[in-house]
Amino acid sequence: MLFRYESIKIAASAALLTLVSGGIVIGQTPAAPQAAVAPSTKAAKGIPPRANPGEYQSRAQVGTVTIAADFNRHAVPTPEALLTTEDFISVEVAVFGPTGARLQISSADFSLRMNGKKTPLPVEQFAAIFKNLRDPSYFAPEMQAAKSSSKGSVGTGDAEGTAPPPVFHVPPAMERAMSERVSNAALPEGDRSLPVDGLIFFRYSGAEKGMHSVELLYNGPAGKATFALQP
Repeated sequence: MLFRYESIKIAASAALLTLVSGGIVIGQTPAAPQAAVAPSTKAAKGIPPRANPGEYQSRAQVGTVTIAADFNRHAVPTPEALLTTEDFISVEVAVFGPTGARLQISSADFSLRMNGKKTPLPVEQFAAIFKNLRDPSYFAPEMQAAKSSSKGSVGTGDAEGTAPPPVFHVPPAMERAMSERVSNAALPEGDRSLPVDGLIFFRYSGAEKGMHSVELLYNGPAGKATFALQP
């Protein structure tokens, strides 16, 4: 009887092993298929670096590397198209180093001081601006309708400029395309071979005419630096 019991145990174990190796686990719900990676979680590719730091508006030496930057205000210049955002500002950042140099890159190492404020603005994850992106080349049908309506109201006695601004919706396909472009253009992070270039973002909805002074602050593995950007 003992021999038969042990034989049954061995046979059951073998059957269980066969089921597990075949992707089935008894008593458990099969794992759901892995979802496709959203644009906000993909690794950024960045922007092709320029030939040297001198091709950027501003730069600073930090240890053995040089950080260069362009202040883009409310523009978001991706390699494929120029986008805009009302509630954020972007900075293109590039890090150059000696031949073969590598550096741990993180957008969180940067902050931005606007108009001499004591507390600098922290960097925002690039996914935060997705819903705020606009393509200047896109003219929504709602805007065209509002424009035609305003022309037709001439001479009706309505005060000019009293009508509320039209509400328009960006097509989902365009939203996805813009989000993908920003995801790819964002500053690549992690252990990177230099040079590396990409966009970083800060929450700021002020008008461009009110941007009097801008300073980019870096505090990371290469050291510390503060340098002025062209507003």
